[in-house]
Amino acid sequence: MKSLLHAFAAAAATAALFAFSAPSLADPVTVVGPVTKIELAKDGKSADAILKDNKGGALVTIHITDDLTLEKFKDKRIQVGDEIRSRFEKGERNESRTFKKTAGC
Repeated sequence: MKSLLHAFAAAAATAALFAFSAPSLADPVTVVGPVTKIELAKDGKSADAILKDNKGGALVTIHITDDLTLEKFKDKRIQVGDEIRSRFEKGERNESRTFKKTAGC
């Protein structure tokens, strides 16, 4: 009886672990392509950038919140036409992890 109870508890703990960690296990998506549009939020704390994927030509909207990239938008170090490599979590808003020029910056 004890071993059955222990097996059930272990299975429940494993299921709970996978249920809560599944979203964090998602692999980020990488897109390389030129910026077609940048929209800064009025408060300056976020932006949406639209990239044209070099592989398929699809337009991908990426939500950016990191301060370094936002500063690059504001002082025009990143602007429309620049080729960008971006990694993001695919979802409702495509939250950016990295957003960098392919040549540096």
